[in-house]
Amino acid sequence: MTSNLFDLTGRTALITGSSKGIGKAIAQEMARQGARVVISSRKGDICQQVADEINTECEGGPGGAVAIPAHIGDKAALEMLVSETREQLGKIDILVCNAAVNPFYGSMTDLPDSAFDKILDINIKSNHWLCQMVLPEMKERQDGAIIIVSSVGGLRGSTDLGAYAISKAADLQLVRNLAVEHGPDNVRVNAISPGLIRTDFARALWENPDILKRATAADPLRRIGEPDEIAGIAVYLGSRAGSFTTGQNFVVDGGSTIGR
Repeated sequence: MTSNLFDLTGRTALITGSSKGIGKAIAQEMARQGARVVISSRKGDICQQVADEINTECEGGPGGAVAIPAHIGDKAALEMLVSETREQLGKIDILVCNAAVNPFYGSMTDLPDSAFDKILDINIKSNHWLCQMVLPEMKERQDGAIIIVSSVGGLRGSTDLGAYAISKAADLQLVRNLAVEHGPDNVRVNAISPGLIRTDFARALWENPDILKRATAADPLRRIGEPDEIAGIAVYLGSRAGSFTTGQNFVVDGGSTIGR
């Protein structure tokens, strides 16, 4: 009998921005595959609610969840998140950097410095910090997987999401740099670039049926994606199935980047 390539039993996954949307879907699916997952976002009560849901579903099985809230933009809070994960679960096998912000919509000529700073701090610098914090133990064990959730916005120009797109393009380069540097220690680093997904982040583009139809009219699949449709590639990248995959960007967008 062959083992399940996607089995995550005995592995710990720290997932930021995992109290809702794509991050929550990734946490749920990794737990279903046997991982112990850390649910983290700013609001502790919501993190605990999600962890309770996962633990109820996985009761009696190998997977489970703990809630460790943290402010992604605060380096000290991230250090606490990592140390508390180790305290409760012993190690970090998989890091999923999913949390991101976009406080400004419009032309970059009108972009306030404060908004640009926030986008760069949350979407790039926090990912860099977290990677710095978990890489030493992964390198020591000669095993680890880092997944950064980028966006199709990082692959093309934008008239309204310029700063966000810049941050997501930078995340892709962060992935390539880390993959080259730490591959010799068997640490795999990859990115996922979702297209339009039914999350709160993209609510303005899908809650109105007419806007949604226009937004997806040129896409081959002609529809919006669901958060759990991103979770599968994350499980692949965190499991033995993805053990020969590093430095890559997986575009999961219903074909939007090839249809326009």
